[in-house]
Amino acid sequence: MSETRLRNVIEAALLAAGAPLPVAELLRLFEDQDRPSAQAVRAALAALAGEYAGRGIELRETASGFRIQVRRELAAHISRLWPERATRYSRALLETLALIAYRQPITRAEIESVRGIVVNPNIIRTMIERNWVRVVAHRDVPGHPELLGTTREFLDYFGLKSLDELPPLAELKALGEVNLELALGAEAGPAFAAGDVAGMGDGPAAPEDTPAEGSDEDELSAEGGASAELVAAARGLDD
Repeated sequence: MSETRLRNVIEAALLAAGAPLPVAELLRLFEDQDRPSAQAVRAALAALAGEYAGRGIELRETASGFRIQVRRELAAHISRLWPERATRYSRALLETLALIAYRQPITRAEIESVRGIVVNPNIIRTMIERNWVRVVAHRDVPGHPELLGTTREFLDYFGLKSLDELPPLAELKALGEVNLELALGAEAGPAFAAGDVAGMGDGPAAPEDTPAEGSDEDELSAEGGASAELVAAARGLDD
């Protein structure tokens, strides 16, 4: 099979799939007699990534595999194609999700200690229903509270291959209560998947925490699931 045809098959599959595809899945696209090696598939993926340089789309590897997506700097323009599907995630949800991502495994009580506010159980339920968060264990203390961690789907949604790609934690210090100060990375943030635009929510706005006196739980737009917004929400814990 020619390199051109191999790239074309892989490109078509990534556009049609609507979800990231691992190399093993891409290999299954071919008959036994024509099946390329995994190395050849990765070379074709690298060639595609080079072809997309400077264009409106890019090839990105996430935790579940490879996908073709709209470049993040164009996401705001493309999102206007689906204005009725835009979902707004509350500051409370984004702060809670950021704490889980950066300090996992973490209990709900520890989240509440950092944020200084009771976490609305609907927020945890929403993240579990979206399969961004799961119970990974139980802490060995009285009551055996649940330890929460992120999932592979969380990484896919935010366009990350691993948690190592999260913008670095600039500072973690104890000042009575733990405060988080997160650095905004220039490369933070996912993009929209081509064909089936990733991250465009179709549900109602996510719930808020139970507010404390003087709390400011304003909503933050998270169209496209921008991880920069996730970081900004966590950084807001220091504001």
